[in-house]
Amino acid sequence: MSQPLIELRDIRKVYGGVDSPTVEVLRGISLSIHPGEFVAIVGSSGSGKSTLMNLLGCLDRPTSGTYHFAGKPVAELDVDELAWLRREAFGFVFQGYHLIPSGSAQENVEMPAIYAGIPAEQRHARAASLLQRLGLAERTGNRPHQLSGGQQQRVSIARALMNGGHIILADEPTGALDSHSGAEVMALLDELASQGHVIILITHDREVAARAQRVIEIRDGQIVSDSGAEPPPAASAEHLQANELRQRLDRGATLRGAWKGELLESLRAAWRVMWINRFRTALTLLGIVIGVASVVVMLAVGEGSKRQVMAQMAAFGSNILYLNGKHATLRETAGIVTLDDVEAIGQLPQVQRIMPVIGGELSVRYGNNHQQFYVGGNNTQFAQILNWPVVEGSFFSEADERRGAAVAVIGQKVREKLLAPGSSGIGEYLLIGNVPFQVVGILAGKGASSGDQDSDERIVVPYSAAAIRLFAKHDPEYVIIAAADSSRVAETEAAIDHLMRQRHQGKKDFDLTNDAALIQAEARTQNSLSLMLGAIAAISLLVGGIGVMNIMLMTVRERTREIGIRMATGARQRDILRQFLSEAVMLSMVGGITGIVLALSIGAGLLLVDIAVAFALPAILGAFACAVVTGVVFGFMPARKAARLDPVKALTSE
Repeated sequence: MSQPLIELRDIRKVYGGVDSPTVEVLRGISLSIHPGEFVAIVGSSGSGKSTLMNLLGCLDRPTSGTYHFAGKPVAELDVDELAWLRREAFGFVFQGYHLIPSGSAQENVEMPAIYAGIPAEQRHARAASLLQRLGLAERTGNRPHQLSGGQQQRVSIARALMNGGHIILADEPTGALDSHSGAEVMALLDELASQGHVIILITHDREVAARAQRVIEIRDGQIVSDSGAEPPPAASAEHLQANELRQRLDRGATLRGAWKGELLESLRAAWRVMWINRFRTALTLLGIVIGVASVVVMLAVGEGSKRQVMAQMAAFGSNILYLNGKHATLRETAGIVTLDDVEAIGQLPQVQRIMPVIGGELSVRYGNNHQQFYVGGNNTQFAQILNWPVVEGSFFSEADERRGAAVAVIGQKVREKLLAPGSSGIGEYLLIGNVPFQVVGILAGKGASSGDQDSDERIVVPYSAAAIRLFAKHDPEYVIIAAADSSRVAETEAAIDHLMRQRHQGKKDFDLTNDAALIQAEARTQNSLSLMLGAIAAISLLVGGIGVMNIMLMTVRERTREIGIRMATGARQRDILRQFLSEAVMLSMVGGITGIVLALSIGAGLLLVDIAVAFALPAILGAFACAVVTGVVFGFMPARKAARLDPVKALTSE
């Protein structure tokens, strides 16, 4: 005689307790079921037969007593091993069909194989074969509401057989069917029994029960009769042996399956649910979309403003160094920066350009118009070192500098205030001091850098001409130096300081300054502003995350029965967790992508109206990552709640 597949000894099940009255549903059930048996458990409503089926199928645990499956105590199995049993050993056929509404017939049939880690091609082929065998070859793509009751029950049977279905647990399989469909289902069960499957049929219909080889009657939680109480003959070779199943359980329950395939199926299922409920999905996504778009746009506007301000500051020469003489001590005369010092500093590798400056306020006359303007003697590095180009005419040349030519380049305001309206000024002669200078170029407009100082009220002449013809002095008033690397101004300053001390016998009779601190302060201010704008925008992302959590909690409640179905077909807790977490992450990803597209569109619109916008890839990727993290964080609690549901309660939920 073969070893029993299922052996129950004095099984009792009690509900209630603590704050509610106790109800004993099963009262000392003892029975054994061997390979190859077709068993019908019959009893009236409330007799305990459905509770017994849940215990047999490892959906529930007894209050007391022992349950050995293939000789192994079920009480010693963990949740993953119980899931393995439901997935590999059992196949459930329910009165209410229990198909997932959002899945097609084929997808419902494939579900146990997904959790078993069977590759997609094999799953598809086997599911199609089972549906064809059960007469549903033309209905593989239909969803449950598009099938009749008999067809849905056949899909349920195909699902039970997907992973082998060695033990078929059929709970009132004909209860919701008409007589013709019921007869077809019973014929299928007869055929499966003849092929070696163990069939455990739960029914209240004695005519249906009579189709079984063995009938067990249960009343008030106790077995009152058993037509197969005597040990059955030894199982044939085609029947599944208990020791073989036990070995497979020991070997297979620890396997984690093909996680990539399971994750892909989870994402596909998540997308399908989102599409079916697309209006609700759109409302849920709104918070994520607004949050991501706000973060990206706010940071882009902040970065654009920062770059604009920094560019304006750079246009005023705020990233250069200034060198001039000063008193080393109160008793000594002010130090002098000579042209020899300028030449030596220009040789430093940290210095890109250098320009001596000599100048001051002078009287400038054109015709009968007389004005006071700043006149500066500079070399030909002026346009590059101060980022100040000529827009009309040309700048004076090196030849003009060498021969001290009386030529001048004037600012926009000089032309407006001094020359006749509409005059270009090129070729005109201005009387600077008492020396006539010919205008050869017009500087680009730059505006005021601070206070009332206007940079456009300036006249530039060759340094040699200014020194000889206007100011009668050789050495510069100060020197403007452009660092070779704008990010290493401090290093350049240190190199110049060291060189000047060497040339001036160790005296600190010079002053070396730069506006790098001003730039850094402005950058910090702009960064703080950008972060503040981003933080404000992130609040909407947080609100969107709360919306995801709310909708996922609602989804778990609405799909509680689906969760029970998945658990009955072998889903582990981590499978359920991954399923619902995938949906939350999918929501956030779609919302994040949509938010980025919206942000780019808004940015394009802002650029059209001349608002400074600068999108940064790290900011975009960061906002998207925040959206995904939001989905994980706010989706985890609902997903965990779903994973911890009791299978029996989930299956019986409305």
